[in-house]
Amino acid sequence: MNLLLKKHPSSTASNLRPCGIKSGVCSAVRAVFCTLALSGTLLFTGNAKAQDAPLITITKSDKVAISLNGISGPDGAVILQLVQKDLQLSGAFTIGAPRTGNFQASGSVSGASLNGSLTDRSGKSILNHAYSGSIRAQAHAFANDIVEAITGGKGIAGTRLAFVANKSGSKEIYTVDVDGANLTQLTKDRAISVSPALSPDGSKLAYTGYQSGYADVYEVDLSSGSRRCIMKFPGTNSGATYSRSGRIAVTLSKDGNPELYVTDSGGGSPRRLTFTPGVESSPTWSPDGSDIIFSSDTGGSPLLYRVSASGGSPSIIRTGQGYNTEPNWSPDGKKVAFNIRSGGGFAVAMLDLASGQVRQLGDGQDPVWGADSRHIACAQGGSLVLIDAQTLQRSTIVSGLGRISEPTWSHGRR
Repeated sequence: MNLLLKKHPSSTASNLRPCGIKSGVCSAVRAVFCTLALSGTLLFTGNAKAQDAPLITITKSDKVAISLNGISGPDGAVILQLVQKDLQLSGAFTIGAPRTGNFQASGSVSGASLNGSLTDRSGKSILNHAYSGSIRAQAHAFANDIVEAITGGKGIAGTRLAFVANKSGSKEIYTVDVDGANLTQLTKDRAISVSPALSPDGSKLAYTGYQSGYADVYEVDLSSGSRRCIMKFPGTNSGATYSRSGRIAVTLSKDGNPELYVTDSGGGSPRRLTFTPGVESSPTWSPDGSDIIFSSDTGGSPLLYRVSASGGSPSIIRTGQGYNTEPNWSPDGKKVAFNIRSGGGFAVAMLDLASGQVRQLGDGQDPVWGADSRHIACAQGGSLVLIDAQTLQRSTIVSGLGRISEPTWSHGRR
């Protein structure tokens, strides 16, 4: 369901805002807009026809051999099991028998803290640190430090995802840890709740809800559970996403046509970025907050465009594909994951921004990057799936909640 102009089933001719735009949802592309876009001034640059480029299959990468030599003390066995699962999930390691790997990890639990250590084969200390908090927090933090110490990249242990599922009969938003633990139903609105977006640190979640009968943007404080409406402009308000600094990119139809805007952290002072006759949706921020990539069907078929967050003329991103939706910028700034049509369905593709190379990662919808810029979470029917973009290995995070869609992934840890 990545059609830019597909209306939500709840859309009716009576769902009108003062501006006269219907409030139908295109949930799969995080746009909540009518199918008839009003005319505007086209500011896009570049040819709307994408250049031909082959899709390239990803080859497997080597893994680092590591041994887990045990964690002593109360709850040590539980922590060791969690660390092992986190390291396996990272995709970077082969875990061998104790004292056989190129790196050796061990630890001890004393009181309410874990002391974790990592050495190389010669016994040289690479990491020695004390961890506090819950058992899961200690294990995740130790695993992430091991990943960073050996690979130089960030770990994803303890990170949180949110997504939409319809098990209750309505589209509601759920959250879950990346290892499948702590599944929670966040909204119980018994209305349409779509387009969730976690803030980079995982403290807040924005989503589009229909509690008022119209498409408005709400924000939830995940610590307190408090919720407030932050965007209720005339027309529809949808697809809000956070920059690292807290600014929000969103699609609004308050001026007539669905266009891309940037607001302050509270959803106020919207500044319009696009002026087209098409529908703009699915904005994703560059890590430094300077640019935004989004999908637009202004040329007929949805394609990807890039625009400065301070304004200017958007330019087309040539992927070699004639259908491009749901872009998501990797935290390292080097790649963009997005959806393409493939074999009558939808597939996840990855664009290397420096080389322009496009790689297909397999079936799935609504891809989002993890903090390590290696793993992608996506929806695949009734499952939330994790894809290792280097090895193409897949694992299921959660299923059994009806149809799952629109995952979002925090880059902070619990």
